[in-house]
Amino acid sequence: MTIEFPAGTVLGYPRIGRHRELKRAVESYWNGVSDAAALAEARAGVRAAARSALEAAGLSRDNASIPEADASYDHVLDTLVTVGAVPARFADVAELEDQDLTFVLARGDAEHPALEMTKWFDTNYHYLVPEIGPETTFSYRSHERADQVREAIAAGYSTRPTLVGPVTFLALAKPSDDAPAGFAPLDRLDEVLDTYVEVLADLRAAGAQWVQLDESALVSEVLGVSQTELVDAAARAYERLAQAEHRPAMFVQTSYAALPDAAFGALAKAGVEAIGIDLVRGAAPTNVAEFPGVRVVAGVIDGHNIWRGDLAAAFDKLTVLAERGVLVSASTSTSLIHVPHTLVDETELDAQLRNWLAFADEKSQQIATLARGLTDGREAINAELAAATEALAERARAAGVCVPEVRERAASDIELSRGDGDARAEAQRAALGLPVLPTTTIGSFPQTGEIRRARRAFGRGEITEAQYDEFLREEIRRVIELQEELGLDVLVHGEPERNDMVQYFAEHLGGFATTANGWVQSYGSRCTRPSILWGDVHRDAPITVDWTRYAQSLTAKPVKGMLTGPVTILAWSFVRDDQPLGDTARQVALALRDEVADLEAAGTGIIQVDEPALRELLPLRRADHAAYLRWSVDAFRLSTSVARPETQVHTHLCYSEFGEIIEAIDGLDADVTSIEAARSRMEVVADLHEHDYARGIGPGVWDIHSPRVPSKQEIAELLELALGGIPADRLWANPDCGLKTRGYDETVASLRNLVAATEQAREGISLPVA
Repeated sequence: MTIEFPAGTVLGYPRIGRHRELKRAVESYWNGVSDAAALAEARAGVRAAARSALEAAGLSRDNASIPEADASYDHVLDTLVTVGAVPARFADVAELEDQDLTFVLARGDAEHPALEMTKWFDTNYHYLVPEIGPETTFSYRSHERADQVREAIAAGYSTRPTLVGPVTFLALAKPSDDAPAGFAPLDRLDEVLDTYVEVLADLRAAGAQWVQLDESALVSEVLGVSQTELVDAAARAYERLAQAEHRPAMFVQTSYAALPDAAFGALAKAGVEAIGIDLVRGAAPTNVAEFPGVRVVAGVIDGHNIWRGDLAAAFDKLTVLAERGVLVSASTSTSLIHVPHTLVDETELDAQLRNWLAFADEKSQQIATLARGLTDGREAINAELAAATEALAERARAAGVCVPEVRERAASDIELSRGDGDARAEAQRAALGLPVLPTTTIGSFPQTGEIRRARRAFGRGEITEAQYDEFLREEIRRVIELQEELGLDVLVHGEPERNDMVQYFAEHLGGFATTANGWVQSYGSRCTRPSILWGDVHRDAPITVDWTRYAQSLTAKPVKGMLTGPVTILAWSFVRDDQPLGDTARQVALALRDEVADLEAAGTGIIQVDEPALRELLPLRRADHAAYLRWSVDAFRLSTSVARPETQVHTHLCYSEFGEIIEAIDGLDADVTSIEAARSRMEVVADLHEHDYARGIGPGVWDIHSPRVPSKQEIAELLELALGGIPADRLWANPDCGLKTRGYDETVASLRNLVAATEQAREGISLPVA
């Protein structure tokens, strides 16, 4: 197949819409305000706007330069529905329209717990986990991708449809509950390939010249599948697909780490026409020049962060490959779903900082520039290369990027130990007097429309600071009273003052900036607005103390002080890329250490430092794990080791494969850890039992990422599973995560069931006599 690949492309584009049109349309449909036709129209509008924006950035509307940036709920779930891999437990709703089935799979309903959700490689994007077993059937179910090809052609565009590749789709799946021991989803590769052949034929018939297949599993060593197995599977899969009689040319892209030589060779030998490699996170395969007929799509502009690329260095990488005889194109290192749409909407952002940044549209412009350089020569883009180089130099010398006193403190030796854990536990039992199996929540309570309206009114100057503070105090009072009425044992103040668990701290720490419209999709309709960590980090005054002290004044029960941990602040911000992450984490940890000390001095007896992103940043290469876990664990302990033994330190982790990092979780030395466990039905308990985890643990018994209310019996069953592997005197009862995104009706009903199920479980517990 000799269809030419463009000199420059991006691997994907933000799909929520420049003004979050997808979020609003989906939630309007869920709420019954709009119908399916209105949702389809909104999605089509987002796709049209994406094509137009990429063309305006300089990418051609011809020869598949533009990926089909669907307004998608989740690309893994899209692929699941496309190949008809609906889990057997959803058989009674399998005849729903594709869109409605997607939402049931993603969100669950009264009869069906939702699919499990976890992080997409080492990013903050969450994907829905397919459930594959020997009984799973595959069939070409959803023709939406082919319909979108026709839609684009009708609008005058030759776009590139995208799917998760068959190897990655199965490698990211979990065995179904009924699968026998030893079964792995990759065992079903040959059957799923039959369906992929049908999909590719239909895409070709619709007019697609190229198809993009995401095979990022080939760069990972943390999927529970060996590299040898993945490479063998890729060789078998793409030999089969390449031989298909009717198909588009295949562009297999890989992101998030370097592609191993063996994987590159397997794809090239199989007959794949183009292979994408991430040259931001790693070097090119050493055998890249051994296959001169294969187009190498080199990811030289970072698609995972928002810094303006070093165009001269990027073009040098492309030039080196071209000089080795490689057919090379320029691309982003990852899909641009990880960055906001455009800097055009950031009119309030500091002009100097803006000059250092590039969002999706600006990165696409950079790719168009590099493509022009490949076509017309370096001289054609010298002005753009020079401008990017000067922006980098300006950034390096700007005030605040380096703060000597911050660096001096970060370089000092500070004790990271809080002493013996058993002795701390005894001191905390005496100080807190909690019952067996204490109940609590993770931190946030629902962010109601009233809260959001008050925040906007304060931001616009429509109410005074005093009026806003009084509103927040009344909200805190209401949340404390509600928790007491429900019978929870350890309370929270609900965090009404926080628009986001990271941004709130970014707004109060030096070295950060925040955006007005820098939204990215986290999962489904959930969007986040990551802050920009651009300089050395410092805290000039307490951040959370007054709100926590006020909440504690309203009750005799303990109220947790709530902080976001250093690793999560890094992971959920656009973090500076001009120094090692560990150095930046240490600066953030020192700022939080001061906050912990101030909370304790104000009388707070329980302090929670959330680290839901600890597993998220785990490198995809095992050789890099030890160094990462060392600095990430040390950063947490630096934040918390200032606390006295009788102060109970909590942490929270969610949507992670905990078994892979159980030793690191233990190493955090937190007194109590709450973790996601409801969707996986307590799978983590086996890991905890095997590790003989000796600290307090709260595996979540309520999946807060679904709108369904778990029954008392359902929660009781999960607690029983937990008690099967965790001693009762270490177990806590709590939801999976914070309640910010839930409504009050479902929150109250679910918490009533949680408390009732816990009381029932306590009746059957007999603790050993000391």
